[in-house]
Amino acid sequence: MTIDIEILGPGDAEVLERVAPDVFDGPVDHRLSAEFLHDPRHHIAVAIDTGTVIGFASAVHYVHPDKPAELWINEVGVAPSHQRRGVGRRLLAALVAVGRELGCGEAWVLTDLDNVAAARLYTSVGGRPSEHLMFSIPIAG
Repeated sequence: MTIDIEILGPGDAEVLERVAPDVFDGPVDHRLSAEFLHDPRHHIAVAIDTGTVIGFASAVHYVHPDKPAELWINEVGVAPSHQRRGVGRRLLAALVAVGRELGCGEAWVLTDLDNVAAARLYTSVGGRPSEHLMFSIPIAG
């Protein structure tokens, strides 16, 4: 079995039309995926097995007036049928390579404290836990 890793761009929305169950949190909204892919600061790596997306990792190229560019890794998902085979690690490596090409100084990602699988994945690609605390601030009423 060969699993290909691809970085999608503006003309690749059709790739997200065939996605294995439980890769994303919900169904792919084609309007939102087209918007995502047309934004040059948004990046998505997908893992494809026999024409079906079986994994993805998404990131945002984050710039700020007083800091070097950073890559914020938003989410990683791999179909249960393909977990623990190195797919997530390959997806993250592809995004880190994009960040390197963009001149990012580091990539960062958040996960829940009890998500042992995610912590193991992020550690496997050189990640180190930080002492930061994330807050979620509701915007929509």
